[in-house]
Amino acid sequence: MGNPTLSALTRPQLEDLVVDLSKRWLAHDGLWFQAVEADQGMSAAMGYDATAWSAFTVIEAKRIMAFLGLAPGGGLEALEQALPLRLYSFVNEQEVIRVDAQTLVLRMNDCRVQSARERRGLAAFPCKAVGQVEYPGFARAIDPRIGTRCLVCPPDPHPDDFYCSWEFSLPPEQASGETRAAEDV
Repeated sequence: MGNPTLSALTRPQLEDLVVDLSKRWLAHDGLWFQAVEADQGMSAAMGYDATAWSAFTVIEAKRIMAFLGLAPGGGLEALEQALPLRLYSFVNEQEVIRVDAQTLVLRMNDCRVQSARERRGLAAFPCKAVGQVEYPGFARAIDPRIGTRCLVCPPDPHPDDFYCSWEFSLPPEQASGETRAAEDV
């Protein structure tokens, strides 16, 4: 299986394609959300969005793990490698901050959706409820021991230099390299 068109592209063209494909995915995500919102209201759209993200985030995590050759249960190190390969990381400006051996923070410094809403004079998109499904689901798919906490996410007020921030952590005895089967946690 191969696409001869891909084989003919240069590395810069491939990099541009990854960004473009990510924008296409995000546009589709927004369009289906808006269609449900127009038909059934914001509450219903948020509910369907959370349902979709609860499944998609696990699929995305597992595909990234397979791509990187990461075994399940890789802790914060595996999560740190996987976060920059999520689809939205190619269209948003984010940073992964290693706080200490037990803690990792993802900060979304520029969010394409939120920035576009600001430019249009619209209120922030209230994505926190969906993020509370998405981020823990992604982290648990990487390693079920990882806990997730929202530090800030719209509709919460946020600082000027980022839109949302999520903390991922392992208990100290597990972050120090101790590995335990998921069923023992």
